[in-house]
Amino acid sequence: MNLREAISFSFQALSANRLRTFLTALGPTIGNASVILVVTISLASKDLILDQIRGIGSNLVYANYEPGGSNVAKVQADFVKLADVQAMRDILGNRIIAATAVMTVHDQIVVNGKIREVTIDGVDDQYSRVRNLKLLRGRFFDPGDMSLRERVAMLTDKLAIRIFGSQDAALGQTVKISQLQFTVVGTFRERTSTFGQSEISDETILIPVSVMKFFTEYERIEPVYLQVRNASDVLAVTDKVVSILESRHRPGAKYNVQNLAAILDTADQIASVLTIVLVIVSALALLISGIGIMNIMLVTVAERTREIGLRMAVGASRREVLLQFLVESILISLVGGSVGIAIGLALPLTVNLITDQVHVPISPISVLVAFGVSFLVGVGFGMLPARRASQLNPTEALRYE
Repeated sequence: MNLREAISFSFQALSANRLRTFLTALGPTIGNASVILVVTISLASKDLILDQIRGIGSNLVYANYEPGGSNVAKVQADFVKLADVQAMRDILGNRIIAATAVMTVHDQIVVNGKIREVTIDGVDDQYSRVRNLKLLRGRFFDPGDMSLRERVAMLTDKLAIRIFGSQDAALGQTVKISQLQFTVVGTFRERTSTFGQSEISDETILIPVSVMKFFTEYERIEPVYLQVRNASDVLAVTDKVVSILESRHRPGAKYNVQNLAAILDTADQIASVLTIVLVIVSALALLISGIGIMNIMLVTVAERTREIGLRMAVGASRREVLLQFLVESILISLVGGSVGIAIGLALPLTVNLITDQVHVPISPISVLVAFGVSFLVGVGFGMLPARRASQLNPTEALRYE
């Protein structure tokens, strides 16, 4: 009996007991569907988390003064200044795409007849690029706004709606900040929300930093952002920023200089560990399905003992008997596994077809692994029943009732 005949006989045997075959195949179906979906969800979650972090700013380095002394005069002198930001641009040159300064104060404005506190950020024309802001209406600041100290402002989308009713209505309107009238030239939002953990909140107004410095008692840039040109240069630029700040201020002044590389690495490690844990859980489902196949095949061998004895009596070898029962086990596992793979792929493919807003990645490796595991489960858990069938004594098998 060759392999083709073994497959043909196996299909006939499995078809004779369709309900049992179907229920047995459910195990690998559920197991493989779980593997595919778990890997898909893990990849989608990982990509989403990393994209959200990258969305704050590409190759971002940020720095601010770290207070630690009690001498007010010294502390004020230690703050990062606009001159420090310009020094970073000059020294780092083409290693960075841009460097931008932020000065933050809080002020009260009238919103819907009520006085409420809002965040006022003084920024320059490079800020929107470095912080990866999304322009919704109007325009961003330009170099002319900085050099001419224009009294222009940009509002977050939520603040524009609360004050003027809509973003379109906000353009050209004026808001009073520190008794000065500022014309609204645009509305924006963070491309990736920082949920108020950065200098931007839901109710934030941006004005030129060249104007902002006249509103504050002393100049304090917090933070300064730098967009590094190459990702491989982020760590080196981070160290260089520390060196520049320390060289321009008194000995002992401390500066907190960080980048997103550590956060990205941590998020990547967490996502990888989560993927491994979920895959192990799915592997347990495949293991359980394999045990189910083995149990059913042992029952099948017991039920077909007379048939096995008859085949051996007419000349079937032990190898051929083993091959037939092993093929039956593999067929159950592969067919069930293939259906599970199809189900596992159906969800991400459907999501990708329905919407362009969310991309659910599909891992070809997970498909190959699931299919390979299905085959190994069929072989591994089908071997014991197949060997038991091939070891039966023909004479005793023919007498079996």
